[in-house]
Amino acid sequence: MSNNHLQEKDSTTDPEKDSVYRDGLSAIIPGDKHGWLSHPLAKSLLSWGVEERGTIPVPEEERMDTQYYKIFFLWFSMNFNILSFSAGTIGPIAFGLGLRDSCLIILFFNILACALPAYLFVYFPKHSYKVITRLLFHRNTWGPRIGMRQMVQSRYSFGYFGVIIPAILNLIGTSGFNILNGILGGQALASVSGNMSWDVGIVIIFVIALLISFMGYRVLNWYERVSWFPVLIAFLVVLGVGGKNLYNAQPAEPASAAAILNFASVIAGFVITYSPLASDFTTYYSPTVPQSRIFWYAYMGYLVPIVLLQCLGAAAVLAAPNVPSWNEGYGTEGNVGGLLEAMLSPVGNFGKFLTVLLSLSVTSNIAGALYSICFNFQVMIPAMSRVPRYVFSIVGTVIALPLSIVGAHRFYAALTDFLSLIGYWASAYGAILLVEHHYFRKGDFSTYDHAIWNVPGRLPWGAAALTAGILSFALIIPCMNQVWYQGPIGITSGDIGFEIAFPLAALLYIPLRKLELKYQNTK
Repeated sequence: MSNNHLQEKDSTTDPEKDSVYRDGLSAIIPGDKHGWLSHPLAKSLLSWGVEERGTIPVPEEERMDTQYYKIFFLWFSMNFNILSFSAGTIGPIAFGLGLRDSCLIILFFNILACALPAYLFVYFPKHSYKVITRLLFHRNTWGPRIGMRQMVQSRYSFGYFGVIIPAILNLIGTSGFNILNGILGGQALASVSGNMSWDVGIVIIFVIALLISFMGYRVLNWYERVSWFPVLIAFLVVLGVGGKNLYNAQPAEPASAAAILNFASVIAGFVITYSPLASDFTTYYSPTVPQSRIFWYAYMGYLVPIVLLQCLGAAAVLAAPNVPSWNEGYGTEGNVGGLLEAMLSPVGNFGKFLTVLLSLSVTSNIAGALYSICFNFQVMIPAMSRVPRYVFSIVGTVIALPLSIVGAHRFYAALTDFLSLIGYWASAYGAILLVEHHYFRKGDFSTYDHAIWNVPGRLPWGAAALTAGILSFALIIPCMNQVWYQGPIGITSGDIGFEIAFPLAALLYIPLRKLELKYQNTK
């Protein structure tokens, strides 16, 4: 299909409109010539380095950041925390898996899930390994090439109004991760002091994360570059003082296919839901960066910390019943922070200090999620693009903080259900964007016309993308195996919903998008 099929209705260039567009693009907030930006407080925030740019695409001349390694540290720090540790404990606790089976599932399915777009090679000729590699985790490489936030890019598949649905789902997903991280951080922080409640610990965690997110791109990237190191020290001490006990796990029963696939669904849900925010952090990078370089930085930033800490979490929770202090720290409510504090207790007050560092590890993830949440609000309600980005960091905190406090005492039920559920839509979403880019746009970034990013009539209708996503659930639902619902296929095979979502949504999108282009171009 030729690229001119992608030129939506009235896509000819209007010089006057383009001039207005360029003027608006150079501004941080559109349409704010005499508004908030002229306020003394706004000027002060800008002078302190606070980023105000929201969904406005970054023009090519402003994409000058060449410190590409930052994307590795950003994803590494966001995943090198006690939430990754706790996700590994789900295999033994929720599905009765042994250490070997848990670690094999963690390794294999993370290798696949961290490179989810690699599945796209099914639809293209296998010319060479190089072709396949270019498709791997491509979305992280889109930010430098087109300078758009992830949900703004999605308008070129889902349309101006249709993208509101993925934005809502992504808002739910990122807020859900913030809630889980807040619970874990608060538990760990409270475990150090008998006088501190979980609620107070949760509040402290969110306040710190909010300050980082509020500042924006520069401070966030600086924090992510340094925050992983003390966490590494803490986990090395955990291994040093408690490693001998990790071999005390009781032998487990042979794993069933259903248990393996159910745990795999949780593991996949943990990582593939980063897809809807992948390019939010790379829009300031120079467009000349090699795509493979961004890919490997991002891919390893996901894979290494997730696999290592999830395997450690599985080992620790299996050994806990045989170590009285660990078992007491873990308790009956699944207190992961208490477990880590007990593992560090042999080193006394230094162990308490390290537990505090581990509790603060979740702030890296919460801050990154709050940063991305800002753009979801502005895509959901386009008029909100006139509101400075950092305001929505506050809104995101106000949403997640009370829910973390309310849900603190049913962590495992919330974690298992949440991670299993959110993987379905993110898998279908990723497939649709990749097929649009590689099949319909032939991988040509020039087809993402900056001049129409916020013009509803010149963007795709979005009917094809939404219909493909919705119809895919006709088969996803029977393949689900959740505590609250077991489909006729999933109850036998185990949960294979996310595995079905990707290829099915991709296959459905191709004819539907062709039909949409046919009718949209004739109107």
